[in-house]
Amino acid sequence: MTIVVTGAAGFIGSNLIKGLNKRGITEIIAVDDLTDGDKFINLSDLQITDYVDHQDFYELFAAGAYGHVEAVFHEGACSDTMETDGRYMMENNFTTTSHLQKSCALQNTRLIYASSAATYGGSSVFKETPEFELPLNVYGYSKLLFDQRMRALFGNHFERSAHQIVGFRYFNVYGPREQHKGRMASVAYHQHNQFKEHGRVRLFGHYAGYAAGEQMRDFVYIDDVVEVNLWFLDHPEKSGLFNLGSGRAQPFNDVALSVINAELAHQNTHKHTKLSLIQAVQKGMIEYIDFPQALVGKYQCYTQADLSALRAAGCAHNFKTVEQGVSAYMNTLNSVDSVDSVK
Repeated sequence: MTIVVTGAAGFIGSNLIKGLNKRGITEIIAVDDLTDGDKFINLSDLQITDYVDHQDFYELFAAGAYGHVEAVFHEGACSDTMETDGRYMMENNFTTTSHLQKSCALQNTRLIYASSAATYGGSSVFKETPEFELPLNVYGYSKLLFDQRMRALFGNHFERSAHQIVGFRYFNVYGPREQHKGRMASVAYHQHNQFKEHGRVRLFGHYAGYAAGEQMRDFVYIDDVVEVNLWFLDHPEKSGLFNLGSGRAQPFNDVALSVINAELAHQNTHKHTKLSLIQAVQKGMIEYIDFPQALVGKYQCYTQADLSALRAAGCAHNFKTVEQGVSAYMNTLNSVDSVDSVK
């Protein structure tokens, strides 16, 4: 079975390959842009059969250059929500994906692609139906437009498609292999680095009726994201557009506190008693900063995935809480840091 993963050296793509490898699947064509050569590190411990530059892949795939491909996990995209070049965004996230979908249809190849919770934007309800889709930026719109295209072609639940098409609206994904993302990396990653360097983490202060650090997001651990993707690989009869979050909104304060307690536990050889939020603030380990003017009116203060469609499809995966996921993530980051310090 040959699998293609686009965005293969990226965060979700590389973790998907890791998950496939754990199943013994190594006939994988990895597609990406390694202009940023440091991204190779995400592929260096994985088993693939081929690497193809993204500028070459789509035409070659359309021409049938790779024989029968069972499925494409399409994670390749511009995911910078602050990018304002709409032409660039639409070319990368809509036009390229549309061409890929046509090629998959002609070759009877399943398509499992990355949409985004940014399609909901200013909505307060996060359900996969048009009345709740209110993107706040061109990134969210570029993702929404492809979802709309699939609905127009194949019905609201993609039920008319002759082969599997699955779109995942990813919420706030965090975990290992995101180090290359810079400012777009998760808050947990940035807070790990802040705590190591300064002994404190920073959060936005009060905004839009939310107290300091109490803005809430649906944070989902990367291992859970991989498991759901692979569940759909195991169920080729299932198609549709699905939220992929934990189904649980938690405040940024929960992330910060989980990072701090995990870091303190790592630093102490004796058993560490977990701090409360009040204690962490009193000790100066959490610092609240003014909400940036550049984000006013463009910021989602609350997200929580409605998992009704996912559950109705039969996927019963149990998602980690922030405390569970962040603890596992900090253990991984600290293990990497320890190896680097020895070098």
